Amino acid sequence: MKKDYVIGIDFGSDSVRAVVVDVTNGATVGSDFCEYERWMKKLYCDPSRNMFRQHPLDYLEAFVKCVRGALKDAGEDAGNFVRGIGVDTTGSTPCPVDKDGTPLALLPEFAENPNAMFYLWKDHTAIEEAKEINAVFSNFGGEDYLRFQGTYASEWWWAKILHGSRADERVKEKAYAWVEHCDWIPALLTGNTDPNTMYRCSCAAGHKALWHSDFGGLPTMKCLNEVDPYLAYVAKHYAKVPQVSTHQVGVITKEWAERLGINEQVIVGGSSLDAHAGAVGAGVRPNVLVKVIGTSTVDMLVHKRESLRGRDLHDSCGQAENSILPGYVGMEASQAAFGDLCTWYRNLLMWPAGTLINETELIEDSTKKALIKEIRERMLDRITQEALNAEEDSELTVIDWFNGRRYPMINETVKGGMYGLTLGTDAVELFKGILQAAVFGSRRIIDSFVSRGIQIDEIITVGGIPKKSPLIMQMLADAMKRPIKVSNLTQACAQGSAMYAAVAAGFYQDLEEAQAHMNVGFMKIYMPEEKNFEKYDRLYCQYLKVGRHFEEIQAARNGG
Repeated sequence: MKKDYVIGIDFGSDSVRAVVVDVTNGATVGSDFCEYERWMKKLYCDPSRNMFRQHPLDYLEAFVKCVRGALKDAGEDAGNFVRGIGVDTTGSTPCPVDKDGTPLALLPEFAENPNAMFYLWKDHTAIEEAKEINAVFSNFGGEDYLRFQGTYASEWWWAKILHGSRADERVKEKAYAWVEHCDWIPALLTGNTDPNTMYRCSCAAGHKALWHSDFGGLPTMKCLNEVDPYLAYVAKHYAKVPQVSTHQVGVITKEWAERLGINEQVIVGGSSLDAHAGAVGAGVRPNVLVKVIGTSTVDMLVHKRESLRGRDLHDSCGQAENSILPGYVGMEASQAAFGDLCTWYRNLLMWPAGTLINETELIEDSTKKALIKEIRERMLDRITQEALNAEEDSELTVIDWFNGRRYPMINETVKGGMYGLTLGTDAVELFKGILQAAVFGSRRIIDSFVSRGIQIDEIITVGGIPKKSPLIMQMLADAMKRPIKVSNLTQACAQGSAMYAAVAAGFYQDLEEAQAHMNVGFMKIYMPEEKNFEKYDRLYCQYLKVGRHFEEIQAARNGG
């Protein structure tokens, strides 16, 4: 029996995942994941400065191990049946490269220099540079280069490049160009890493580098030069027009075919940002919002450009041509923290528990480690169970801007907070308050779209949280007054990347056709309970009021 497989690769924040997928029906026949070794040791990062860097060797080593593991899981000789490979990565996650397109951290003299590595999406070291960019890009020569993305964020392409060039003169002098992680992998696999001619993905180009046909490409050289001449220098080596995720980048090189254990005829497709691939895998289409829920969230829609004309959406979402689905305008909003709020809470409770257990002399060291591990693994599940059984809902108002605020109305400097604490507030009520804050942050995004005339007929969620937390999903359904569907996919992002490969390899004409054959449906639909509408409306109004007050107080403290 003839077998045709494609491989979908998802480079996440902590690990890389690979799925080997049957191109005819989307069934996963093999999968694996591998953590980034250096990243898991917390190397090259400084959370106190919001600095998060990743070594390119982490990506390469985990990538090879993961693909080989997935092929082994798929069965004997699976590599012979692979026809295509597609990729997604985090972003904006750029890296300085030399003239050959080699990341500087792969050169001996920069091997341990964080400024020569990939600047992970959540790196916020460029806040001041983002302010400079906003001041110039918002009105240069009568053009508003921010009109499709809104306030420029420190997490994005130009801000990180500007910060990197100022933070390290040696890196600035050696770097011929910068590349996104999602562009580097397809380029590497096909043997063309020349920054002037290599593949550039339309998702990252539009959402992060502000490439748009209305501008004739990137912001003009004069505009970039006004911010800093180095940005204009980088733009000179970004000459190629961005390509869609289903673009046939080329055929895999012999070296990489051997390293991965696949045949030398494999077609390398394009790439996208990770959340966009998740939306594709879950079945995004016009009027269907896909929400990826993990450490943060990304909310995605697609529309034809003509349907968006005359709508001012710059504060509600970012828009990019040929993003998410080729031929459409991809619309992206997001929350800077969702699952990270729960992680913060767990870490807060774990510190005294872990510290005291480590200090006690009543138990052996091996038992201490096992006990701390068990408490960490069980803590949130146990608190969640208590929250489900609690008769009263939390009247505590938590503002979810622990990592700043993205859409709507980007403000990276605003902080989270709590209002309504009493001596009776316990761990369960505080946890429910945190969950409500995350849910209300999601409702703000939906309300922002709807108030601007964007039709949303269906909401599909993907990610670990939708599968693991009925409490959060029911809260979302009740707060939004809409059914919330949970995708059946375990690896939605990797599945979307596999669809890129299927189209690039010629099995389907476009992603819509690939979705029709390779989408695997839903595991559950959470229906809104009308009895909870009034309660959540009241709590949501309080959340908005408290948020406004917190923002005003912080602005006053900062002299704004």
